[in-house]
Amino acid sequence: MNTPLLPNRFRQGLLQGETQIGCWCALANPITTEVLGLAGFDWLVLDGEHAPNDVTTFIPQLMALKGSHSAPVVRPPTNEPVIIKRLLDIGFYNFLIPFVETEEQALRAVASTRYPPAGIRGVSVSHRSNMFGTVPDYYATINDNITVLVQIESQQGVDNIDAISAVDGVDGIFVGPGDLSAALGYIGQPSHPEVQSVIRHIFARAKANGKPSGILAPVEADARRYLEWGATFVAVGSDNGVFRSGTQALCDKFKK
Repeated sequence: MNTPLLPNRFRQGLLQGETQIGCWCALANPITTEVLGLAGFDWLVLDGEHAPNDVTTFIPQLMALKGSHSAPVVRPPTNEPVIIKRLLDIGFYNFLIPFVETEEQALRAVASTRYPPAGIRGVSVSHRSNMFGTVPDYYATINDNITVLVQIESQQGVDNIDAISAVDGVDGIFVGPGDLSAALGYIGQPSHPEVQSVIRHIFARAKANGKPSGILAPVEADARRYLEWGATFVAVGSDNGVFRSGTQALCDKFKK
């Protein structure tokens, strides 16, 4: 039995400039991820940097999103080729690479997701991403179906934004507001005017280089402002945040 490789709708939407609303998955649980997948978000970040995820917890979540409108986007713990290779093999097509500061690091991220000669991804004959060997044109087409988003969250990354944005294979620029605010000397203050000015600058330079920009913005006013500034893929909350605020509100309703 042959299985066709379906087009990456999330990547197509990014390249066409479509607004895509997402949410963060940090609870490392297939049930909560499945519930988020039913909500109608365009994309969901399955976080492997700040959440207790690894390949064994990612696979059940990918299974839970089968048939969902929401595109899974994985954030690996670091920009490391072997880690990225394993995430590719278990079935991720969309990558959010943390802490990219230079053109060279962006080039490495792209190369890690491509088979030779375009990159350095190791070849396995049978894995979950090629439906255990049943996708006949997998090697010929998969390179063009991988999304690479790079996260800017340091002063060096800001300084190199033009070179990073210009890298072929980088499909989008993502702002990490928490780390960026810390790097600028305003830890815990992503709404500080100087941080906001830098965020707007990143959006502008990404656009000037023909790349879409995105950000995590769990505060509604922030999310709407970033959309007005030109961000097209915005994560508007997280499973952890929604669960925490919802349970606290329910408790307070009866105990206060």
